[in-house]
Amino acid sequence: MNKNMTSKTNSLEESRKNREMKNKKIMDLDHLGIKRFFNLDHNTYQDGALPAQTKELLGLVASAVLRCNDCIDYHLEQCAKSGSTKEEIIDAMNVALVVGGSIVIPHLRHSISTIEALEEEGLL
Repeated sequence: MNKNMTSKTNSLEESRKNREMKNKKIMDLDHLGIKRFFNLDHNTYQDGALPAQTKELLGLVASAVLRCNDCIDYHLEQCAKSGSTKEEIIDAMNVALVVGGSIVIPHLRHSISTIEALEEEGLL
């Protein structure tokens, strides 16, 4: 593994650990409304009229248009886990670019690094 790929993989792993730690702190607040929202968010991405894989691609597009790199990383990983191919993910990112315009380009750059890290991990 080259130094650049190690850095990308480590960055993704650091992001995962940070998200997990902060989510635990949020859940430890024991606030019913927050717990309900997290539950709603989780259940939204389960199979329904649309398969979970499609919903994750939709979440990825929305995250890119809303310019949330943390969200992009999360949905990229979920897209990979739900069976999306790199080609499907790139096609979805193209939709985000068309919908969001040129301001999405920095987030497209970010997503490419995350995609490379997921490939290095064998998830994609």
